[in-house]
Amino acid sequence: MSTVLISLGLGLIFIVTANVVLGRWMDGPRAALTVTLLTLLVYVPYAFFAWPGGDVFAIHLALYLVVNLGFGMLLGKQGTHRGSAWGPMVIIGFFLLVAAANTIFLLVSEQGLSTGLARVLLPEPRASVGAMTSGFPGTVAPGMDARRQLYDRHIEKLETQVARGWTIRKGWLDTPVAGQPARFQVAVDDAQGKPIAGASVEGDFLRPSNRDHDQRFSMHELRKGIYQVELNLPDAGTWSLWLRVRVDGEYHELRGTTIVGSRERAGAPLDS
Repeated sequence: MSTVLISLGLGLIFIVTANVVLGRWMDGPRAALTVTLLTLLVYVPYAFFAWPGGDVFAIHLALYLVVNLGFGMLLGKQGTHRGSAWGPMVIIGFFLLVAAANTIFLLVSEQGLSTGLARVLLPEPRASVGAMTSGFPGTVAPGMDARRQLYDRHIEKLETQVARGWTIRKGWLDTPVAGQPARFQVAVDDAQGKPIAGASVEGDFLRPSNRDHDQRFSMHELRKGIYQVELNLPDAGTWSLWLRVRVDGEYHELRGTTIVGSRERAGAPLDS
């Protein structure tokens, strides 16, 4: 038997028994409220320590609360005319039906249909297909684990860069204009503000609208901590920058954008 059905059954037995016992010493609504509080105090901490999943947690909590609500509403009608109990019974029955349907969907998705029900409800599988399952555990996109690992490494790299404390300033010494050479400069300082010499500085200017015009470059050290390169970007408009700095086994990268002007209009300086 499924652990979901066992935990639901045990919980409902406790709730029904507690409401009946407490109903002998207090009125129905107070008994139901007391049992509701006890249910929350017992089940919620247990679920957090042995987390069954959000869907299982929601189904348990919904059923437990609806049954307690039913006892409070129905026992609270004692002593009044019988017809007044039909409204609460219909409301409670509706919620119990919804919760039961969701429980069935959850069990089928986790374990699939039983062999007998599968034969009745599902068509016969072709011999070439082999064994089939009626469970729906969900799908994971191919390579999702690898992508998550890459993302985690990227976050670790960014945290390392922040802790390193380097200051990298970048910008154009000349106004970048399409089809004309312009000098691009990078200054690299350590956490104490001292220039870093002997670094390998390279990068790519990427053209979003035309990857054939992307330009990779390597910069030469003009003087200690100052690196330059002369570039000729062919198109006016927005360019993306991917800058990489390597020195003594340490790696630092930055992203930025710049706008290259047309021959009639000067471009904007690179974002720092």
